[in-house]
Amino acid sequence: MKVLVVGSGGREHAIVYKLSQSKRVDKIYCAPGNAGISQLAECVDIKAMEFDKLVAFAKEKEIDLTVIGMDDPLVGGVVDEFEKAGLKVFGPRKNAAILEGSKAFSKDLMKKYGIPTAAYETFTSAEDAKAYLETSKYPIVLKADGLALGKGVLICQTKEEAMEGVKELMLDKKFGSSGNTIVVEEFMTGREISVLSFVDGKTIKLMSSAQDHKRAKDGDQGLNTGGMGNFSPSPFYTEEVDDFCKKYIYQKTVDAMAAEGREFKGVIFFGLMLTEDGPKVLEYNARFGDPEAQVVLPRLENDIVDVFEACVDGTLDQIDLKFSDQACVCVILASDGYPVAYEKGFEITGMEKFDEEEGYYLFHSGTKFNDQGKIVTNGGRVLGVTALGKDLKEARANAYKATEWVNFENKYMRTDIGKSIDEVVK
Repeated sequence: MKVLVVGSGGREHAIVYKLSQSKRVDKIYCAPGNAGISQLAECVDIKAMEFDKLVAFAKEKEIDLTVIGMDDPLVGGVVDEFEKAGLKVFGPRKNAAILEGSKAFSKDLMKKYGIPTAAYETFTSAEDAKAYLETSKYPIVLKADGLALGKGVLICQTKEEAMEGVKELMLDKKFGSSGNTIVVEEFMTGREISVLSFVDGKTIKLMSSAQDHKRAKDGDQGLNTGGMGNFSPSPFYTEEVDDFCKKYIYQKTVDAMAAEGREFKGVIFFGLMLTEDGPKVLEYNARFGDPEAQVVLPRLENDIVDVFEACVDGTLDQIDLKFSDQACVCVILASDGYPVAYEKGFEITGMEKFDEEEGYYLFHSGTKFNDQGKIVTNGGRVLGVTALGKDLKEARANAYKATEWVNFENKYMRTDIGKSIDEVVK
């Protein structure tokens, strides 16, 4: 069969890698892809938001299955366009992708159906938001309602910071129209865990847990990023946490979406906070996380095409989802200065040393070929250096060893990805 993947980052590279392992797949296309993806798939010069061109391409090439990796096209309704054209596509429709596309919607959904989350208020007026913040408890969290590349969340320690945050989001439009509405949320303390799941509208099957590192610098300092590294499984995701979430969060979310006439098919990413009062939902995403996909998919033992098709066809209950017992750690190699300002176009060397048979993966996020045919940096997050191990400590050691193989000018990474593992794995 022929498969088209839509997107250009490390997440899409991980998806393409799993598709390349499928005995059922003869040909993979990726639009627009990147330099690393081009080694496994034919990259097509169509952007993720060019829906008409994507549909026309899928028809022309007689694509059997399209997999949408990115949030923007999902929230924009790309799945609806493919379905209208009679094409098989993996991902939620527009009316279901709102679960990620609007934080106000998802918070209201959780409140209505009794899914545990932080207390919150929603504002469409900067004046009203500021009035509310005058008497709020601090710290407090401000969230742009719409998509903001994972960066539209401000943790404000003081009233002054919160007032400045409202100005930034709602008046200065730092994230464009995403800040027209904001959610003001109580600040929760605890450990963050990510749990990805496959959903077919009614059945939900959990993937392995993972733990992200969002801040740019060691010790969780610096600005929020799209993610600087990840590990899976999380030792903090205990049986007790799993039981609670299965009872109060996972299936309840799927059922709530169905009850609202927004049947969800695809991947739901649950961002959880393990608070003193039990697990609560921080956020939902309507697709694989990036870099969560890089640490979860290498451990998936099923043929991923079977899983994708079961989600689309509503037969996920027939899939026995299996993951290897190995652990996986991903360290992002970024361009120094990310997420603010950074230079691009530097040649990358040492990539040939990675051997997937030995448990070392290199997922490309921001790379391209230059005029001389060399692979060069082309983004803030450049590469996801990913390694397996018998446990998290070994996987972490392997991943950091592999970061030394790759070089480019202005290479930057955090040195403490997965360091929290040491607290529980002696």
